Amino acid sequence: MATTKEYLAFILDQLSEVEGITHRMMMGEYMIYHHGKIAAYLCDDRLLVKPVASAVRLLPEASYEPPYEGAKDMLLVERVDDRVFLKQLFEAMYPELPAPKKGRK
Repeated sequence: MATTKEYLAFILDQLSEVEGITHRMMMGEYMIYHHGKIAAYLCDDRLLVKPVASAVRLLPEASYEPPYEGAKDMLLVERVDDRVFLKQLFEAMYPELPAPKKGRK
């Protein structure tokens, strides 16, 4: 089941107070970028964030789930209704997110 456009719109609205949020579609699912760094995936109407130290600290009870078969596990965010928490989470994660990989020439 692919992520619905309604869920994408909901998550983007929830993240609207976080500067630098963009997204890109990938095979019916979405990657969420924070100032050009991949921060999260929307897969099957679930918000999954990179398991960087700050995310692990802020989501101590979160389950680890792969966004798609064969992918590395990420943290499932269940508090998607809490804008303040999501802003805190994404802003805390940003310094720890890996820099974007250079494209092939």
